[in-house]
Amino acid sequence: MDHDILIAGGGIAGLTAAAAYGTAGFSVLCVDPAPPVTSREAEGADLRSTAFLQPARSFLGEAGLWDRLAPHATPLQTMRIIDAGGATSEARLSRDFEAADLSPDLPFGWNLPNWLLRREMAARLDEMETVTFRTGVAVETLFTRTSSASVTLSDGSKVTCRLVIAADGRDSALRQAAGIDVACTRFGQKALAFAVTHPIPHGNVSTEIHRTGGPFTLVPLPDHEGRPSSAVVWMEEGPRAAALHAMDVPDFEAAMTERSAHQFGPLSLASRRSIWPIIAQHARELSSERLALVAEAAHVVPPIGAQGLNMSLTDLKVLRDLASAAPESLGDAAMLEGYHRARIIDIRARVAGITALNRVSMMSTPMLRDLRAAGLGALHGAAPLRRALMQLGLGQGR
Repeated sequence: MDHDILIAGGGIAGLTAAAAYGTAGFSVLCVDPAPPVTSREAEGADLRSTAFLQPARSFLGEAGLWDRLAPHATPLQTMRIIDAGGATSEARLSRDFEAADLSPDLPFGWNLPNWLLRREMAARLDEMETVTFRTGVAVETLFTRTSSASVTLSDGSKVTCRLVIAADGRDSALRQAAGIDVACTRFGQKALAFAVTHPIPHGNVSTEIHRTGGPFTLVPLPDHEGRPSSAVVWMEEGPRAAALHAMDVPDFEAAMTERSAHQFGPLSLASRRSIWPIIAQHARELSSERLALVAEAAHVVPPIGAQGLNMSLTDLKVLRDLASAAPESLGDAAMLEGYHRARIIDIRARVAGITALNRVSMMSTPMLRDLRAAGLGALHGAAPLRRALMQLGLGQGR
């Protein structure tokens, strides 16, 4: 056997999985067709950011990652939701959800740029004797039997292992090769991701502004070139998003400042813009013979409430715990069935819930927009319900 585990995919989830399983004592090979882009200015850099919620910190610590990430992380003390669904793009209702309502000592989570995450995670793998990270190669074929899996890579080499983990994204080739179907919802939306600077400090507040088309979310980043900075995800109907992506910078800055309801003063573009389609999707099965699906190979949600990667980390933790509890059973049918049972109900529920929230955020008629604002006000005003929903969002309500 060449390795205990082969991980297909060198994104944030794949790199985290490699660090977690290598730290647990398994021999890991992680492969990706391209090396991670680890500079903010480089072509192809992932300009999105990731908010790691409270439960993620201990898992990242166990994987030897948190000490590397903590110096770069911006704490998220407050989640502010604003309804700007009136005749003009101005805040007509604003409610703050405070981390102190749940814990006096911890923020909701910590935000980091994705390109920086990949840099620090790849550096962690470089220092681990149990992990090999190979870029420039991809999985081409997978042959499984009850005792092992045989993988052919794009460079012609063959690898045998006991478990293959598909962390190869929403269009996972391994999922398709295994014949696993997905349930998919398309919203006709696209999302723009970029970074901005602004004159008014963010105060470690994550701000989500709702208006027809989808939310406009500003998540705190460390200062950039001496100015307060935020990562932005701007969801809009597809044609409008494409038009925004094509705008020249002055027009785009004017448009995003208006869409932000002027919460932070004039916004200045501080990065390239990336764009991608918004879907909600989950695999109907999370495993096949010697194969486990994790992260976006298993589930995709709109970028609302910092749920996407935190769902992925729960996948990785459940799989690691099952493997560590019975290392001799790594990748066998009972272990993989246990993984599917442990995760599928929560995944389906969260995908359905975030799908519903996204549809609410897209409401366009005045009556429905008014109902959305009234619902936000009522939810915030009922303290027990507010705390329960915050706990559920952090993964503490299962």
